[in-house]
Amino acid sequence: MSSRQDRLIHWLLGSLDLQTTLFHLGQYCGSWKASTAGLARAGFHVILNGDCWLHLPEAGAQHALQAGDAVFFLRDVPHILSPHAELAEAEQAPRCPMQDIDLQVPASTALACGFFDFRTPLNPVFLGSFPDFVVISRDGETLREARPIFELILAEAHAGGAEPSPLIARLVDLLFFYVIRHLCRQHAVSAGLWAVLARPEFTPLLEAIVAQPGRDWSVEAMADLSHMSRATFFKRFTQIAGTSPSHFLAQVRMQLATQLLAEGMSLTRAAEQVGYQSDAAFSRAFKKITGTLPGARRRAANAPQALAA
Repeated sequence: MSSRQDRLIHWLLGSLDLQTTLFHLGQYCGSWKASTAGLARAGFHVILNGDCWLHLPEAGAQHALQAGDAVFFLRDVPHILSPHAELAEAEQAPRCPMQDIDLQVPASTALACGFFDFRTPLNPVFLGSFPDFVVISRDGETLREARPIFELILAEAHAGGAEPSPLIARLVDLLFFYVIRHLCRQHAVSAGLWAVLARPEFTPLLEAIVAQPGRDWSVEAMADLSHMSRATFFKRFTQIAGTSPSHFLAQVRMQLATQLLAEGMSLTRAAEQVGYQSDAAFSRAFKKITGTLPGARRRAANAPQALAA
């Protein structure tokens, strides 16, 4: 993947308004089961010490996990973590309260578990074509560059204290971004913006749209920049993006507009920046794509600043 594609990936990663919440931090001993499923949220488990099994009943699959491994659920998927290799035993195991991490306790498994929330309405649109879950193995070559993050998470977990270190959630943020970038680079995303990012023939077009979202982007103009005929461009782009070029353009424009509004730009100015001549037209398009009005998004972005003041 070229440096130009990487720059686009990094732009989109920077636009993901991600909030990571640490739900559980501690260890289990004996027979136990744990899960973050059933709450309609994306979640994660990082194995800090020991080992366990990840069971995915609906898929009929299981994965052996050990210290340094992690699993990221990009959407709510039924699953169970347990020391039992057999699903029946895992399902029958009790739900036990977590204990404080103590590496001297034999046959124990320490976990950091939590949730991902995307605070901007467009994020689920862009994540919609990702795999349901991703397992990262300590011993694999995948994401080897992210290994130091595991070590930092473990160090923070061992630091102890009455409350878990807030740095753990931030470190998991970083780990998640590495996972997303890896999936994009490996062409593991079936459709949408991330899939388009991975295709070098569309890199100049995406760079131009991000740089000049307010330009009059006709299908012909997009095809010319991609060095294709209109018919070839429309067919190839729609197959990869999973939507028409015009709808894709609207999604990118609204993602950019969301960022501008969060930075404090006025609704009128944000509308102009992404190619709309009236607040009304911009508001209709924003509501259609994101499900909310731009004014509400701007107020939500300004609320934390007002509280801080």
